[in-house]
Amino acid sequence: MEWISDFQDWLWQLYQSVPFAILGVWTLTSCLLLVGLIGSVVPLLPGPFLIFIAGTLHTFLRPDAGMSWQGIVLLSLLLVASYIVDMAAGAMGARWFGASRWGIVGVFLGGVIGLFFAPVGFIVGPLLGGLCFELVFAKKRMAPAVKSTWGTLLGTGLGLVVRLVLSLGMILTVLVDIL
Repeated sequence: MEWISDFQDWLWQLYQSVPFAILGVWTLTSCLLLVGLIGSVVPLLPGPFLIFIAGTLHTFLRPDAGMSWQGIVLLSLLLVASYIVDMAAGAMGARWFGASRWGIVGVFLGGVIGLFFAPVGFIVGPLLGGLCFELVFAKKRMAPAVKSTWGTLLGTGLGLVVRLVLSLGMILTVLVDIL
């Protein structure tokens, strides 16, 4: 029975030696980084912004072991780049595949209207907006209008990949700067 008492003593000493404040901050930071990575691909989750919050919150909660100002500036630049890519990718893909100015306006307006019909509206909104504006205002025939709509879809997909890469870069920036 003495071994049970020794085990309890050892367990109590282990419990007292764990720095729970540091463990809590790292748990919060890790969860935000993971949800941010998932959110860089899933609609309605502001992935890159959550990664930015993870780095700055970790620095605020643990100033002695947080990020440097250079790391926060780099993190901010990557955040801005991810939002620029997110906004412009569909329109750039449409333009690359021959969309007119009306088609690009339709992609942007369809994207804004699609926000109200989430999560399906995030994909369908820009596509329908670009197609409708190409057919109605640019007076294109169906084949060229569909081609530019296909460009919108490819641009949006490529933008998603670039945003994922930027999010991974943001996570790497946070971890390298903190560690």
